[in-house]
Amino acid sequence: GRGLSALMADVEPRAVESEVGVDNKRRPDRMIPVERIVPNPDQPRRSFTEAQLGELADSIRTKGVIQPLIVRPRPGSTEDEYEIVAGERRWRAAQMAQLHEVPVLIRDFSDTEVLEVAIIENIQRADLNAIEEAAGYRQLMTRFGHTQEKLAEALGKSRSHIANLLRLLNLPEEIQTHVVNGTLSAGHARALITAPNPSEMAENVVRRGLSVRETEKLSRSASEAADPNRPRRKRSEGAYGSDKDADTKALEGDLSATLGMKVVVDHAPGQEGGRVTISYDTLEQLDALCMILSSGR
Repeated sequence: GRGLSALMADVEPRAVESEVGVDNKRRPDRMIPVERIVPNPDQPRRSFTEAQLGELADSIRTKGVIQPLIVRPRPGSTEDEYEIVAGERRWRAAQMAQLHEVPVLIRDFSDTEVLEVAIIENIQRADLNAIEEAAGYRQLMTRFGHTQEKLAEALGKSRSHIANLLRLLNLPEEIQTHVVNGTLSAGHARALITAPNPSEMAENVVRRGLSVRETEKLSRSASEAADPNRPRRKRSEGAYGSDKDADTKALEGDLSATLGMKVVVDHAPGQEGGRVTISYDTLEQLDALCMILSSGR
C-alpha cells in the first residue's frame, strides 16, 4: 500500500544504509545458484540484445557481479526459488559468463511493488525503449489502478510524456516492433498515429530513411488526400509560421505542465535559435515564474 512515491523515497536508501560497506559496494544478503532464480513474467523490459549482454558478460568474467540482484521468494513455489525484481540483464549475462551463483538482496515485495520497482529501475537507467516504457505504464494503470497523474508525480515525468507514450500502444504491432528494434524512433511513431495507412507509411519511412519532420509532412499529406473535405490545419501563428513537429508539441506540454502556465516554443526550421513564450493569467503566476527564474532552478 505504500505506492510508487514511497518506493522511490525509501526502499533503496533504507537498504543502502545497512548494506553499503567501507568499500562503497552493496553487500548482498547471500549468494544463490542461477538455476534457482527465475525472471519476472511481468518484467517491462522485453528486449535484451546479444551484443549488450556479451559486453556485460565480459565485464562479469573480469570483475564479477558488482551490483546484487533484487529478488523475492517465488510466489507459489515450495522450492527454495526466487523471482527477479530487478537485475534480469545481470542474471542473463552471469549465465553467459558461466557463473554458478550470483549475489542477491532478498525482499518481500508484493506484485504491485515488484512491477513498480522494475519499471523505476529501468526508467531511471534509461534502459527501456519507448514501447516497453509505455507497456509498463499501462500495466501499472490497468492492473493496479494507478492514474497518469500519480505516475507522473511519482516517477518525475510529465503527464504529457506518459500520455504520449501510451498513445504509441495504439499503433499496429509491426510499427511497435520497428520502435523496439530501433529502426523507428518514438518521434516517428507519434507522427504515424494519425496516418490513414500507418503500417504502409512506416515501411516507406524506414526504406527511405526519412526524418521525423519529413514523416510528419508525409502523414499530414496522406491524411489530407484521404479526406479532401477535411479542413486544412492552420499554420502556427508564431514568429516562424510553420507547423510544429510532435517533439516540439511534446516539449511545450512538458514545460506547461511543469510551470503550470501556457508555454509556446517557436523554433526556426533548420536553425539553432528560436523563441519560448510563457503566458501567465495572474500576478501570482508572474511572481512564481520570477522566483523560479531567479532561483536558478
